[in-house]
Amino acid sequence: MLSRFRKDGRRGGPVTFDAQAGLLSARVRDEQGRPVAGSEMVMQHKRTQRRTSVVSDEFGLAVSTLSAGTYTVSVSADGYDGVTHTVDVGSGDHTALGEVPLRRNVDHQLPAPGEWELDQDHTSIRFVARHIGLSQVHGRFTGFRGIIRVGDRPEDSSVEVSIDAASIDTASEKRDAHLRSPDFLDVERFPRIHFFGNRFRRTPGDRWVIDGTLTIRGASRGVQLDAGYLGLRSWEGDRLGALATAQLHREDYTINWQRTLAKGLVVVGSTVEILLDVQAIRG
Repeated sequence: MLSRFRKDGRRGGPVTFDAQAGLLSARVRDEQGRPVAGSEMVMQHKRTQRRTSVVSDEFGLAVSTLSAGTYTVSVSADGYDGVTHTVDVGSGDHTALGEVPLRRNVDHQLPAPGEWELDQDHTSIRFVARHIGLSQVHGRFTGFRGIIRVGDRPEDSSVEVSIDAASIDTASEKRDAHLRSPDFLDVERFPRIHFFGNRFRRTPGDRWVIDGTLTIRGASRGVQLDAGYLGLRSWEGDRLGALATAQLHREDYTINWQRTLAKGLVVVGSTVEILLDVQAIRG
């Protein structure tokens, strides 16, 4: 879809910013008029070819300040066909695209009821933690198995994953040995990490929230996954794809080891980000 919007099109109220810049906004919606959170708006200047991008908020609103000129603007989101506009951004003006509807991609239908098994070769369970406040340590678990049970209603689905705690891998043998020790995962006493989620809730932008229970070192705590469904494909069987993130506080699971540097700076951060990239095969 290609259309053209001039700078004398619909505008918002007065704005104050650099005289050589203008404001561009769009409200991204699905076919039912619901906001599409997390959609990406990419703007490429026609003359300089410079590209910038922004992501829409929970209300589907994407806003960017741009230097004056003509832009090719592409709006896209996981599971939807993208759209493209040509836009003139004027100095000191607010150019509003208004509502930008996205059509659902034909490959994005929800999976059929039944069991879908995680494909270990094409699924990753990763984590990120902060080290001495300067850098991030990235790691993964290489040994796991899991089942997604899709219900007749998507909201009635469940997911269960069991992880081999000793399979932790941060690309450092010394660090991995410490993470397996009683200071952290204590894998000899607690060889498995277990997650079970059975409450699926749809949120704006075709996102999903999965509420469940995560057990680490024998401690079980409620956890919430923020998930995005990527659709279905056929390759050596029927497959579904999804991405999910969560944030954990390691003290909740009695992982309390810590050293402190000067001025109270901790060696290992409290918050751990979990990143899941899932591909599952229909059983």
